[in-house]
Amino acid sequence: MASNEDDDALALLGLALILKIKDTKTVKRKRKKWCKHWLLKRKTYSHVNLLNELKFEPEDFKNYLRMNEKTYLKLLEMVTPMIKKEDTVMRNSISAHERLSVTLRFLAGVPEYTHTRTGTPYGVTRKN
Repeated sequence: MASNEDDDALALLGLALILKIKDTKTVKRKRKKWCKHWLLKRKTYSHVNLLNELKFEPEDFKNYLRMNEKTYLKLLEMVTPMIKKEDTVMRNSISAHERLSVTLRFLAGVPEYTHTRTGTPYGVTRKN
């Protein structure tokens, strides 16, 4: 009989322990915002605006992406199905145009200080 009561007591102790562990788990904080305010301005501060301006200066466009606009548009047409992401209810995805231009800019391997010529926000000024 004592064994039965010990089993019941052990079961109750196990249940109490499980409930205690469940209560002590970290409570997930409720987010105040889904997205940071400055990220919502991505369209305004994007380098895509610069590329739209560079279309009028073919030599500068070629210097910026290391290819002319016609080649860039052909490449964009070819890779868009592979790099395009879907928009969600929460936010718009980064366009294939932005993804490709950033990748090409990175692959061009231009030293950081030369970006100041094109007015991009990630340039570094050099002291002589």
